[in-house]
Amino acid sequence: MDSPGLSLTEWVVLALVAEGPTHGFAVSRLTAPTGPVGTIWQVPRPRVYRALDRLVELSLIEPSGTEPGRSGPHRTLLTVTAPGRSALNTWLMLPVRHIRDVRAELLVKLALLDRTETDPRPLLQAQAERIEPIVASLREQRDQADGFEHLVAAWRYETAEAALRLMRTAEK
Repeated sequence: MDSPGLSLTEWVVLALVAEGPTHGFAVSRLTAPTGPVGTIWQVPRPRVYRALDRLVELSLIEPSGTEPGRSGPHRTLLTVTAPGRSALNTWLMLPVRHIRDVRAELLVKLALLDRTETDPRPLLQAQAERIEPIVASLREQRDQADGFEHLVAAWRYETAEAALRLMRTAEK
């Protein structure tokens, strides 16, 4: 399957459905501000349900039954499909493209891998390899800049260097 072009929210929802049969309300609790995933990437309940609808449309997840709601209607259980699992497994091991994506996308990938007790070292190694040339380029930009441009270049370099240190430390 080609890359489905999902948003970060849709990837997170797909990963949570892939953990086992679940429903939208349960996913929204995990992505709430105090939820284990929501502390990194918050997804409001309406966006969870929109993501679920899109994932069903793309055949990445499918309904697999119902369960009684606590005080309301039955809840539709959803499970990941084989193409959904394949796409998810690929995405989870892809390094992020930009330093700015480390804070959200990479950290949420690491949290999702941790939830399934999957070794994050292959992702961390790939991420370090992706960041190394960026750090080198930013160091050069910093060293050649003056005034305010130097301040901005120094900020960008230090941020990238900190991300690279995190990758190297976490790989061990």
